[in-house]
Amino acid sequence: MITDLKKLLGIVLALLPFITAADTQITVKAAIEQRSFFQDPLYSGQYNSQLSAFIEPEIYHSWNDETDSITFKPFYRWDQRDSERSHGDIRELMWLHVGEDWELRTGIGIVYWGQAESLHLVDVINQTDLVEALDGEDKLGQPMVNLTLIRDWGNLDLFVLPGFRERTFPGLKGRFRPEFEINQDNAIYESSAEDRHIDYAMRWSHTLDAWDIGLSYFNGTARDPSFVANSVNNKISLTPYYGQMEQLGIDLLMAIDDWLYKFEGIYRDVSQQQSYFSGVAGFEYTSVGIFDTVWDLGWLLEYQYDNDHNTKPVDKNALMLGTRLALNDINGSEVLLGYVQDLDYAASHTGFIEASSRINDNWKWRIDAWFLASNNMQDIIYNIRQDDYIQISLEYYF
Repeated sequence: MITDLKKLLGIVLALLPFITAADTQITVKAAIEQRSFFQDPLYSGQYNSQLSAFIEPEIYHSWNDETDSITFKPFYRWDQRDSERSHGDIRELMWLHVGEDWELRTGIGIVYWGQAESLHLVDVINQTDLVEALDGEDKLGQPMVNLTLIRDWGNLDLFVLPGFRERTFPGLKGRFRPEFEINQDNAIYESSAEDRHIDYAMRWSHTLDAWDIGLSYFNGTARDPSFVANSVNNKISLTPYYGQMEQLGIDLLMAIDDWLYKFEGIYRDVSQQQSYFSGVAGFEYTSVGIFDTVWDLGWLLEYQYDNDHNTKPVDKNALMLGTRLALNDINGSEVLLGYVQDLDYAASHTGFIEASSRINDNWKWRIDAWFLASNNMQDIIYNIRQDDYIQISLEYYF
């Protein structure tokens, strides 16, 4: 933890000459979060409550009439219970040069691909920062060189990714962990270059009438590890194994009036495993101005499928139903409710709630809750079936 802080402090000091410049913008996001769990933990050493706090400043500096810029966004979290969740990261340290019909990004950054709400299958550039939240939305900064070609026939993004980030996992005192300890310090790699392997990726995106289309390709170290079981002195632990993989992806979004139609699909070939297909398809319909107000109410439905038999013996069939309420008020108040049902195992399902609103220009409250249920030992949810929780956050911006 001290080492992480020293690294971040060193980078901040190196950037001090830019901070005082006129073309520099500084913003800071900080929050304190309280999690409370509804059920007793499955494993010894875990707790029913969890207090944490994080800070995420952002420094932006531009020059050459804004054709060149640097963005620096460090992140640090302190957690009361889980030492593995107390960690720091550089989410972004990126130089951007904008040409007439091209852009070059060099440094560390986060790239988001995809259109679906319930799963982000094509989103493969960055590693998941799993200790942050259960939904996997938070990502670790990825070293990269990204060239974007802007043409009439679409945008072409080319990526060289030097260096790999290992996934973060909760420690023994953290919730949302498997039964056995994960040996995070001795990950195994298929590549002899280990975490220094150079990955490559590309994505073509274009808008055709009502369609937003994305086609992507990735070749490199798999972001999703498998696990190797080890037994030392009758103590079992799990060691992450990162194989090499190729992935082809497609993401589609079609907007027609108040309807959004979404699709993501991937074909993934991981070394020493069976290749497989995963897909998610659905729609979102928005009723504008319900009850003669400025409120908008959206309805979401998505079907999830994959035939990945490397981690489970049967295909996955699941349905996500959700609703999104936007009050369109000065505080930006929103509520999202979702429910995911496994269509093959009636007792396997999850539900989530996200709600937020600004208090004033600097303060914002947020509520997140997850509800988990499964009696299927092949289901990843089975190991965290008693980790239902609600989290209340108070965020500060300046």
